[in-house]
Amino acid sequence: MSRACELTGKAVMSGNHVSHANNKTRRRFLPNLCDVTLMSDVLGQRFRLRISASALRSVEHRGGLDAFLMKAKSNELSQRARLLKKQIAKKLGEQAEA
Repeated sequence: MSRACELTGKAVMSGNHVSHANNKTRRRFLPNLCDVTLMSDVLGQRFRLRISASALRSVEHRGGLDAFLMKAKSNELSQRARLLKKQIAKKLGEQAEA
């Protein structure tokens, strides 16, 4: 399982750990990933995702999973999130026609 957020694409970064004596050694900055279950209002289903804590705050700020996915760029999303976005867009299109 990769250490990357499924919604924002936030992943592991690398950098230096700098000591008080200014010695530099390589280190990794890991994203704060959480396993959460988010509800899609349009599809009426729950989805388990591994997302960062900042992405969870963004989802809540934008008004839920559906609004977040419709506003997000597809190239930043994981393959699974892109599939969800397509399903939501299709369902919204069907509702607009009816």
